[in-house]
Amino acid sequence: MSLRRRLRPALGLLPPGSGLLVAVSGGQDSLCLLKLLVDLAPERGLHLHVGHLDHRWRPGSERDAQRVAVLCNVWGVPFHLEIARTPPASEAAARAWRYCWLEQIARGLALERVVTGHTLSDRAETVLFNLLRGSGGAGLGSLDWERPLGGGVRLVRPLLGITRAETGAYCLAHHLPICIDESNANLTFRRNRIRLELMPYLREHFNPLVEQTLARTGDILHAESELLESLLDEHWHSLVQEGRLHRNTLAALPLALQRRAVRRWLSVGLGRQPNFEHIAAVLGCLSAPNRTRTSPLAHSLLVEVQGEWLGLVGG
Repeated sequence: MSLRRRLRPALGLLPPGSGLLVAVSGGQDSLCLLKLLVDLAPERGLHLHVGHLDHRWRPGSERDAQRVAVLCNVWGVPFHLEIARTPPASEAAARAWRYCWLEQIARGLALERVVTGHTLSDRAETVLFNLLRGSGGAGLGSLDWERPLGGGVRLVRPLLGITRAETGAYCLAHHLPICIDESNANLTFRRNRIRLELMPYLREHFNPLVEQTLARTGDILHAESELLESLLDEHWHSLVQEGRLHRNTLAALPLALQRRAVRRWLSVGLGRQPNFEHIAAVLGCLSAPNRTRTSPLAHSLLVEVQGEWLGLVGG
């Protein structure tokens, strides 16, 4: 089956007449995505722009931008470039910078969607990565097909049903000029180690379709996470008032909803995602005497029993 036919189930993410900002690094996944969209654009009336970000993480990164710009010129797609003033300090900082810039460009061009080349392989690796970090169901089900990016712009990932091996074969068949990022072979990055060592081992010794299995698990967990979040929404107004959490209302919920309620409440108060130990410490206060306090959680904040309520206070 051709890759274009494999893409059909995801075309609902790209309605006819859509304005799309395609994030193109120059690697095989993003080049495959761009070529597929360029071919689809006439029949679906898609309006394409390309965004490329130079992180300046390695010498010669400007050549990748030039190669993508040349390709866009050949295909008649407007090209937009952003160069980091200083290289981002981490993958997380780079990701935040990328999405912020892509959202700003999309809004400025009145484009409804930012499109990225994340694949089924990326989703499988994300499930493994988050599992090894101890994430719950919400984290394991991350990297979904679409989500709000901000400012009315949506982030969509139409290649999540296609593997990295398939995007590589497509690029070779169409003679696309793939940019090679040497940092992808650096095993000091945990994601690279999962991709280059753990996934091949699992494929050879446990399940030759491990990518598909893990990605399907991510789909299942994402749907279940959405259901639990909607159930939590039904209780939220009685659970939280003036920034405090009602103990008896929380205690009456099933454990899965208790944990999600505490995670949501703490993430607002702490300004970051709590870990399992933080959540367990708060749940331990459900039957604790008045004025009981947890150990500091983050930023010297701790949780205090205030009669029928739980509140965040400074340490």
